Amino acid sequence: MKIHYFQRYHSKENVDTANTMLLLSRLYSYSPDKFFTFLKEYILPQNIEPQLTFKLQEKSLNSVPDATISQPSFKIVVETKLHGQFSVKQLLNHLGSFKNEDYKILVSLNPEQMKATIKADFEKELKNYNNKNNTAIYHRNLTFETIIESLRNVVAEQDYEMLDVLNDYEEYCIEANLIPNSWQRMRVQLAGTTINFNKNQNLYYDSIDRGFSGHEYLGLYNNKSVRAIGKITDIIVAEKKNNQLEFTIEKGELTEEMKKKINDAIIDGLNYGYMLEHNRYFFVDKFYDTDFKKVTPYAPRGSRMFDLTEVLEIDTLPETQQIADLLKKATWE
Repeated sequence: MKIHYFQRYHSKENVDTANTMLLLSRLYSYSPDKFFTFLKEYILPQNIEPQLTFKLQEKSLNSVPDATISQPSFKIVVETKLHGQFSVKQLLNHLGSFKNEDYKILVSLNPEQMKATIKADFEKELKNYNNKNNTAIYHRNLTFETIIESLRNVVAEQDYEMLDVLNDYEEYCIEANLIPNSWQRMRVQLAGTTINFNKNQNLYYDSIDRGFSGHEYLGLYNNKSVRAIGKITDIIVAEKKNNQLEFTIEKGELTEEMKKKINDAIIDGLNYGYMLEHNRYFFVDKFYDTDFKKVTPYAPRGSRMFDLTEVLEIDTLPETQQIADLLKKATWE
């Protein structure tokens, strides 16, 4: 059974915020250097060095000590909204949370970017507030997806433990609809010895314990590249109970032909030591051959999610065959 690091099944913003703070605290525990790199590159203003500073013979008013170790203080205040209903008044009220810190940052966090009009109004008021109170409070608007992308740039591919945590956070965000626009997303799954079977039958299977909501396309990774892509049409859970397979439809419909394909997959899996009687089955319209190369070392750990509109630099997606052809000209890290 998959272990989840983040709380599921909720409807309150404070749990989404708590899970995000848990992610960042896990990063800090795993590697303070990577945590401060994230802060410096994606949260704090560019002139801030949050890490410890070591200086030799730094002059003070009346003496010259042999060495000093110092660190500027900073405070980050987070306001989360799930539906973009930020209030300029509420954000201004949060400015009272800051005291005597060297650097003060207010983070607004939500699934999509803050509305331009609200952001402009608030930042105008913030500028007036800073001028009136002789303060330097900065504002950063982040999305849950931005946090994930930023951390992927900080965490190395060899940081398996932290990648497990980050992948689970991404999965949580997708399940909680904190990352919108599922129509443009492709989830890439590892497909080793079974890739030919997957392509021939136009289906893929994985553990029943994994969440797979929030994406329309499925990519099959093998030997340093995504080798096939298909658009998901049906998702079926198959569980063996009392020596009988029971099916649950999560998307689309279930036909007799699909039941046969599931049974064929179970039989084929035995050749590789796979027990596929408690799995989720993804049916695609067709797996189209592609060659979306990974240009950095190491295979991805687990699944990876891609925004196809960003990868292909287009606003709308064409037919799956055309997507497969376009991916042949792209690469990823």
